[in-house]
Amino acid sequence: MVSGSLALYFGALALLGLERLVELRLSSRNAARAFAHGAVEVGQGHFKVMTGLHSAFLLACVLEPWLLGRPFVPRLGWPALAGAVLAQALRYWAISTLGDRWNTRVIVVPSAQPVTGGPYRFIKHPNYVAVCLELACVPLIHTAWLTALVFSLANAALLTVRIRVEEQALGPAWAQAFAGKRRFMPGAPHG
Repeated sequence: MVSGSLALYFGALALLGLERLVELRLSSRNAARAFAHGAVEVGQGHFKVMTGLHSAFLLACVLEPWLLGRPFVPRLGWPALAGAVLAQALRYWAISTLGDRWNTRVIVVPSAQPVTGGPYRFIKHPNYVAVCLELACVPLIHTAWLTALVFSLANAALLTVRIRVEEQALGPAWAQAFAGKRRFMPGAPHG
């Protein structure tokens, strides 16, 4: 039997899954527009891994609390929920700032100027910060610490590939525009 808090958590996960489907549809629409303007795609191999990782993440968020009886612990769950909401706000800010240039894939229009507004005024990769925060916080809402740990580590490994591919694809104009900015945290060491 599923407790009331677990049922609410599963409902929130269902909404998160639905949000991902909407994002994939937006991404496909944006990709078609970009390709119509001469865009080039790189990193297709790691995109499949990323898609699998994020799908498995949602499944693990369901299975760990359910099968291992992870309770809702308010001292952990409420701050984790706040972190998850913050992650969503940052994600939407990044998506709205990039507009039709936002994509889940690495698709670059060679002549496009870098976007340096919104959260990109402060850091190079705000969307990836949102993903990292989400992968850590969403499972912890219902004490799924194994899921938080495993998927945070897997995501960190994947991001080392993704960011290298993306930054190379964005080219010299992007590198120059972001020369004084950090990847993830304002004030953190360059990286």
